[in-house]
Amino acid sequence: MTPRFALAASAFIALVLTAASGFALVPLLRRLHYGQPIRTDGPAWHAKKQGTPTMGGIMFMLGVLVAVGAAFALLAAQLPEILGPDWQLANRRAMIALGFAFVNGMIGFADDFLKVTRQRNRGLSAKAKLLLQVLAATGFLVLLQRCDTLTTWVQLPWVGVVELGWLFYPLAYLLIVGMVNAANLTDGLDGLASSVTFVVMLGMMAICSLLTWYSLGLLAAAVAGGCAGFLLWNFHPARVFMGDTGSMFLGGAVTALAFCMNRPELLLMVGIVYILEAASVVIQVVFFKLTHGRRLFKMTPLHHHFELCGWGEVPIVALFTVVAALGTGLGVWYMLG
Repeated sequence: MTPRFALAASAFIALVLTAASGFALVPLLRRLHYGQPIRTDGPAWHAKKQGTPTMGGIMFMLGVLVAVGAAFALLAAQLPEILGPDWQLANRRAMIALGFAFVNGMIGFADDFLKVTRQRNRGLSAKAKLLLQVLAATGFLVLLQRCDTLTTWVQLPWVGVVELGWLFYPLAYLLIVGMVNAANLTDGLDGLASSVTFVVMLGMMAICSLLTWYSLGLLAAAVAGGCAGFLLWNFHPARVFMGDTGSMFLGGAVTALAFCMNRPELLLMVGIVYILEAASVVIQVVFFKLTHGRRLFKMTPLHHHFELCGWGEVPIVALFTVVAALGTGLGVWYMLG
């Protein structure tokens, strides 16, 4: 088995397991009445989504975990050297990335669980969620430091290497926590977060494959496969939502992969859709305060602005996926060019 075949196997296993698990999980979520509470200030036509099962991110979280383990075992059986000292650091990075994604997924799970049990669109308090995310980011950075993976210099596009020194750490926290929350904001339309992240992970898988970072590539491939499998249930009209469980897991996976590649600046390219979604919220708030009540966008995050402009969910998802593909393509070119 070649390493690239193992990447394909990781994606395929995650796709099949995620898609198949929906036949058990979705009916279970319905029986438990774990439906998604819908924002009352959102578009009126979203009201029909009320009660759609949420926490579906569990489907691809488990699919990714099994797929990475199975694909790694298959690869190790054919290439025993992957278990040797030359691959030890790369394998640790992959485990750290997977662990960080799962921790964020569990924070999202706690948030979702509180929402469905309270039957209202409010889970963890903003302060509690932020505290947990900061703690997760701290653990992530400490583990990278212990693996001699973390450096305080960054390679900025068209600028070169910049030594940030102590400034690296607050920027790292801002980027890590910000990207996880930005991915969470992107999960507002049927198939949006899963489509965008599918494209991003394909690009990251290509980077890892061509640069022979196969351990990280197995994770990227599995997440891509998991997103594809989940889309079979989540494409409009969605039969299940990923919830914060899924969106925070995906945000954690994308962010962790970039940091484990020692290329956090890659997030500025592959994460362009997440950034635009989060930026629209910040801009709206600032504009509202500066103009004493006026709004720049009809509604934020940005995908809701397009909805209120008359766009359907499928065209919006298509547009945002194309933008994600362009940003990811730029990221691949940047890493390999």
